[in-house]
Amino acid sequence: MEIRDKLRILSDAAKYDASCSSSGSERSNTPGGLGNAASCGICHSFSADGRCISLLKILLSNYCVYDCQYCINRSSNDVERAAFTPREAADLTVDFYKRNYIEGLFLSSAVTGSPDNTMEQLIKTLSILRNEYKFNGYIHVKTIPGAAPGLVNRLGLLCDRMSVNIELPSDKSLSRFAPQKTKESILKPMKQIQGGIIQSKNELALYRHAPTFTPAGQSTQMIVGATGESDKSIIRLSQGLYKKFDLKRVFYSAYIPIGTNPALPTTAPPLLREHRLYQADWLMRFYHFSAEELLEDDEDSFSNLIDPKCQWALRHMEYFPAEINSAPYELLLRVPGIGVRSALKIVKARRFSSLGFEDLKKMRVSLKRAKYFITAKGKTYKNIWLRQELITPLLLSENGSIGQMSLLDEPTREDGVKCLTGEM
Repeated sequence: MEIRDKLRILSDAAKYDASCSSSGSERSNTPGGLGNAASCGICHSFSADGRCISLLKILLSNYCVYDCQYCINRSSNDVERAAFTPREAADLTVDFYKRNYIEGLFLSSAVTGSPDNTMEQLIKTLSILRNEYKFNGYIHVKTIPGAAPGLVNRLGLLCDRMSVNIELPSDKSLSRFAPQKTKESILKPMKQIQGGIIQSKNELALYRHAPTFTPAGQSTQMIVGATGESDKSIIRLSQGLYKKFDLKRVFYSAYIPIGTNPALPTTAPPLLREHRLYQADWLMRFYHFSAEELLEDDEDSFSNLIDPKCQWALRHMEYFPAEINSAPYELLLRVPGIGVRSALKIVKARRFSSLGFEDLKKMRVSLKRAKYFITAKGKTYKNIWLRQELITPLLLSENGSIGQMSLLDEPTREDGVKCLTGEM
């Protein structure tokens, strides 16, 4: 099979992994022009500083011995199969890198033969890139649950980030739809990777040239909507994973109906549900919210109409309105519409003078939602009467009837920035 055909099959098979979002364009070079673009296998991810980076996103193979009912590459599914050799995958990565298509590699694989055999193939690929080609670009690789600890350690010394997909949010769902996988086989390498990262940092503190183990940390992914777990159980699991394994990210992927098992849904969940989980995840990581605060005992799901931060604020109006000239930083972070950067601006500026609403506008603090939850110099914004029964319909009218931007509205600069920063 030609390399181009393999690339088409194995890049398409990798698109269901949400750790980076697939996008790209097909553009040929023109006479007198410089460069071209290929959409096949190219995806975009974001670095820690917000920079967009292009990655080659492929599977090493989609020949799988597992029969996970939610997966397109399951052994019982009739799909076109292909496999790269380690040499082919490495050569393809270097070729794309030299053409300036990509800055790094996102590599995963179906389980071919056994977890150990698959890990050996991944290690060979990365060894060729790192040792033979001296490739220093970013590499994100998926660990295969059930592989020997020694193989996990070897792989971690060759890549920048590792991830172990937990996939289904409960042990019960995993045993029902992926019986060849177990909760223990997934959590064990997570714990090992965490230990390897800590050990590597300690060694680097003592020896400058000590080898680094997965310097960009580890992540995981959960499929949302394939099984009946609520939003509450999903974010509480995510919170536990962050605390127990020091994960960098938990990715949420809305289920795509590609299985034939009658117990699985035949329709995909609304993408808004995935979006709400990402918003809640951001609040837990950067705004000091706990999962128990975001969804309380009598709540199982996030609202379709307002974001999780507004949902929390409306249930806890005893904290509002917050006076911007005296409210602690922690409370400012909980004001809908005020993000981390805006809260820091307010805290720094109010040291020198009292702030009014005009000052907030000059500082580019968004008042679209915040105006319903704050006062400045003891006054509300344009004398708005801040009562819950009045705020709720005003927020809904700001957001639109389904909590999303109207298709007829032009996105503002603020909308574009918040898509990247996650500020709420």
